[in-house]
Amino acid sequence: MKEDILYLIALTHIHQIGPVNAKILISYCGGAKAVFETSKEKLAKIPGIGPQKVININQKDIINLAERECNYMNKHGIDGLSYLDTAYPQRLKNQEDSPIILYKQGNADLNPPRTVGIIGTRSPTENGKIITQKIINHLAPYNVTIISGLAYGIDACAHKASLEAKIPTIGLLGNGLDKVYPSEHRGLQAKMLENDGALVSEFHHDTGPDRQNFPMRNRLIAGMSDALIVIESKDKGGSIITAEYANEYNKDVFAVPGRYNDEYSAGCNGLIKKHKAYLLESAKDLLYIMRWDDTPKNKPVQTSLFLDLTEQEKIVYDFIIAAKESHIDDMAYQLQMPIGSLSSLLLTLEFKGTIVSLPGKRYKLI
Repeated sequence: MKEDILYLIALTHIHQIGPVNAKILISYCGGAKAVFETSKEKLAKIPGIGPQKVININQKDIINLAERECNYMNKHGIDGLSYLDTAYPQRLKNQEDSPIILYKQGNADLNPPRTVGIIGTRSPTENGKIITQKIINHLAPYNVTIISGLAYGIDACAHKASLEAKIPTIGLLGNGLDKVYPSEHRGLQAKMLENDGALVSEFHHDTGPDRQNFPMRNRLIAGMSDALIVIESKDKGGSIITAEYANEYNKDVFAVPGRYNDEYSAGCNGLIKKHKAYLLESAKDLLYIMRWDDTPKNKPVQTSLFLDLTEQEKIVYDFIIAAKESHIDDMAYQLQMPIGSLSSLLLTLEFKGTIVSLPGKRYKLI
């Protein structure tokens, strides 16, 4: 177990220190371990950190709790992914509130080429289950990974349909990895792990499925999804919260419409009516909006041999040539560029006719 993982875990045990404050502390102190070696006086001067938080940081049992977590991880084959690791979901990288550490079981790549989140009611109709299965079957040839929350209903349907279609699937949990919630999904979780899926949580192993954890879990589903599909939902609840997060993160949201007087269609219809989601009747709609069906074969790409590019523009341009298609978050991480500067360079390259922007903040050569 890496030493920095121990201290990252320790930070997550500190009362009143969430992901935002933890990243501030790490940035000012120069590392997770350095936070615990910095004097109380210096800690108190860090923006957002006051006397009470300094007291919390210096609690004696914090490191012991982190060591206990590390022992559990080693015993049960759980990986701890720091927000600075390349294996950490890069789609979460630039979200201010993303966890500083994620716990992972399973072999699934958390940075696959395309991700689709599928969520919905815990009490779906038969039609909702059929729609879920049809969408996933249609997406199977398009190199996607399906993400959901392993809850009853549409979540479970999405994971099961992914297994049947041999699509990688990732379950985001609202509890620690030592628990199966709901317990009826023990077999489903085992099959996901057996078939190169993954279970991911930001919670310590002794954390139960408490109500306040699920909105936190929902923001991860939204953040890790290139596209989010809502299939059957009341006008309030977890699915709508997840869709709201996705809109905040500038993700593409889709909703399956239903009858106006059906309570399990009210949420989807509302998202469409408020222009917070595209109307989705089949996977074809998603493939069209995301331009994932635009895959011309053997079509040569002609680019000017005398492009008038600055040094920074050429760095971005060469990166896109190598990647063929890339998400802005991936580019920012790989090139170590601030999002604002990178966005400006990408816009300039678009004006110069060298690249084209795709839905979901992805870019490719013209």
